[in-house]
Amino acid sequence: MTAKLRAGIVGGTGMVGQRFVQLLDGHPWFEVTAIAASRNSAGKTYEESVQGRWKLDTPIPDAVKGIIVQDAAEVEAVAGGVDFILCAVDMKKDEIKALEEAYAKTGTPVVSNNSAHRWTPDVPMVIPEINPGHLDIIETQRKRLGTSTGFIAVKPNCSIQSYVPALHALQEFKPTTVVASTYQAISGAGKNFTDWPEMLDNVIPYIGGEEEKSEQEPLRIWGSIDGEQIVKANSPQITTQCIRVPVTDGHLATVFVNFENKPSKEEILNRWQAYRGRPQELELPSAPKQFITYFEEENRPQTKLDRDIEGGMGVSAGRLREDSLYDFKFVGLSHNTLRGAAGGAVLIAELLKAEGYITAK
Repeated sequence: MTAKLRAGIVGGTGMVGQRFVQLLDGHPWFEVTAIAASRNSAGKTYEESVQGRWKLDTPIPDAVKGIIVQDAAEVEAVAGGVDFILCAVDMKKDEIKALEEAYAKTGTPVVSNNSAHRWTPDVPMVIPEINPGHLDIIETQRKRLGTSTGFIAVKPNCSIQSYVPALHALQEFKPTTVVASTYQAISGAGKNFTDWPEMLDNVIPYIGGEEEKSEQEPLRIWGSIDGEQIVKANSPQITTQCIRVPVTDGHLATVFVNFENKPSKEEILNRWQAYRGRPQELELPSAPKQFITYFEEENRPQTKLDRDIEGGMGVSAGRLREDSLYDFKFVGLSHNTLRGAAGGAVLIAELLKAEGYITAK
């Protein structure tokens, strides 16, 4: 590649937007050329706009400090200086839908971290290692939007990536019922302990909307394209509980599963070890070399020790054993703001570039 593709970050001042900025610093394919946010931040330098609100351990990258933040509502102006958009805004669902479609209609690809378009029939919701074939629906979406180059692709809920990859690697054995409880970090709410001191020494047994997403979104990922829409799969049946715990980053899941064709423990471990997806085949820059890592130790994976595996882009599993009520049970873990949010969206953008959907304007 002779020149990097120009990335715009819409919602660049929030926690996920900050992760986008961090991950694209020095990226081999992409560079940040525009940052947009609310009207309150517009006109300030990026450094000024996040003053006192920078939530990451690493400093603000020098390359973006002086970028003048634009008003995200000025769609034509923002889109005019970029080849594609990474979007992570804090707005009402209908407003997000309209904003992302407005960007797509300018001929600009949009890779969204938001939930607004996850159930739009012709918008692919992608975990790149699992359902890259859903990108084929983009041509249908482009016709609806009246554009030859713009489109929207979305990333799924962050919590499901702690257990869906492990289940997907076992699809040949046909999982039938799944019970999953997720123990989710506070960064999933866009907060840290300074913002949310009430979470110290506390567990909250409810996260609004999260259980419905955790039960339904995997079925869309495992679904198929039927004409002009993606139709969700009928199985497995999934039930979940989603709990907020006093952890900075990392979503951990406990999972119980029944299969139509029960595998052996050795077969499960072999499938996890061997699983590779399209990102690994293409050797995408953000792709983990080992997608699923299994820990033999009884007390692993641990959120603090293992969330950063493969740069936070790998997922891990442990404690696989047979169960008295279900065929097997295990523990899964993923980094919610890397694999689950910003990193997952960057990986989607890399896949879209590699497959020819994102190109220089």
